Amino acid sequence: MTGQDTLQYPATQAPPPAPPTRPARRKRRWGRRLLLVLLLAVIGAVGWAAFAAWRLDDSITRIPAAELPSLDPVTSGPVNYLLVGSDSRANLEPELGGFFGDFAGQRADVIMVLHVLPGSSKTQLLSLPRDLKVDIPGQGTNRINAAYAFGGPDLLVNTVKRATGLPIHHYVEVGFSQFADVVDGLGGVEVTFPFDARDNKSGLSVTAGTTQLSGPQAVAFVRSRQYEELQGGAWVGVDQGDIGRTARQQQVLGQLIDKATSPARLLDAPFVAQDLGDALVADDRLGFTDIVKLGFDLLRARNIEAATLPVRGSTEGGVAYLVAIDPDAGRVIQAFQSGAPLQ
Repeated sequence: MTGQDTLQYPATQAPPPAPPTRPARRKRRWGRRLLLVLLLAVIGAVGWAAFAAWRLDDSITRIPAAELPSLDPVTSGPVNYLLVGSDSRANLEPELGGFFGDFAGQRADVIMVLHVLPGSSKTQLLSLPRDLKVDIPGQGTNRINAAYAFGGPDLLVNTVKRATGLPIHHYVEVGFSQFADVVDGLGGVEVTFPFDARDNKSGLSVTAGTTQLSGPQAVAFVRSRQYEELQGGAWVGVDQGDIGRTARQQQVLGQLIDKATSPARLLDAPFVAQDLGDALVADDRLGFTDIVKLGFDLLRARNIEAATLPVRGSTEGGVAYLVAIDPDAGRVIQAFQSGAPLQ
């Protein structure tokens, strides 16, 4: 065969395919390696998140089921968590005790119901003002926060259920001293103040602008009932009382939930979970699986729709109450129960 000779194939027979080139093989190898790395990263992230959930579950102080018989069993539908902030002065840090005094006993200073629909992006928060006029089983008419003082968590659960008609599946409580620790553990909360603001009773004192509140400062902010702003050279009362207070509580709690469930906090999640668990008291039905599901639901929801039960002021027998306004209050509760918009 000469240099000019070429192989000839029958017309019906195609030449054999050329072998794959080396670059294509390398590309496939790098693609597989990348997929493997991504798979291992996902497995590692899920495992790390599960470890954080275990740390949280392990560090929560539990209330035995026998002491919370009023809780409803969890079904496959929406889950309602009664979130309670206790005003106990026990073991207060010096930064807090100087403003809140040393009083015996404890009442429910913050009362909220968190409504979570598993697998949905819908999460809602309903605040019940602590001075809401209700009928406390076995105790008669009183402010709703007195139920805790009369009969502890279970009587408060029962009272909230009767006042709203909502089922309550889980109970979660934090003292305001522990609340300060949670805020500090999450790096503080960011609040923008249009004017210099203060509350001489709670200890709040901030200048106008965006401020990163520390734990004690956040407590002073959410507990403020004599909130004032420096407007035109004079201190003016703004959003004082329970309604303004619940709005500030919702603002801070929403930011804390966003921070705690942010993917950016994955690396320090177990340490944050430990601090959070040390601050919480919850029913012993809230187990590891429930915590994992709640975490994913909050992560999916991101934005929480919040509202306060519509109320008006009333004085009866020399006692100042907040009374639910009907039919507005009934509409809000019905929307909350069904997951419809609250506003």
